[in-house]
Amino acid sequence: MTVIQELIRKEDNGTLSFGNYSLEKKSKVSDFEHNGDLYKVKTFKEITKLEKNGMFVYESVPGTSVFNLDITDKEVSFVVEGPEDTQVTLELEAEKEYKIFINDTNIGKMKTNLGGKLVLSVELSTERKSKIKVIKA
Repeated sequence: MTVIQELIRKEDNGTLSFGNYSLEKKSKVSDFEHNGDLYKVKTFKEITKLEKNGMFVYESVPGTSVFNLDITDKEVSFVVEGPEDTQVTLELEAEKEYKIFINDTNIGKMKTNLGGKLVLSVELSTERKSKIKVIKA
């Protein structure tokens, strides 16, 4: 079990890691500066949520820990860990198609809704992390 004790942190490779699914009570960090943007994380065992400049980025139910989140115009990638299977919601471009990879396996294409939300189900356990990559088609 690996959690982010400080709730959110910058990694040496320029990515972000956040979330602590072992907490019993909701905890948050606001105004975390990274590359000129302000991030806010709320996390505990039931939910983990990340916002960038007040806009939705990531949410998981139940809570998770996310490692090496990297977001570009064409791709979102990260490693996610949690105590059980989880639903992950990402905010991307509205009504666009994306190729989804879980642990380097192409699981197909998905299209975001009008609001740009993409919802994935990910099989997790405390011994099992999943590498997620979402590429704009």
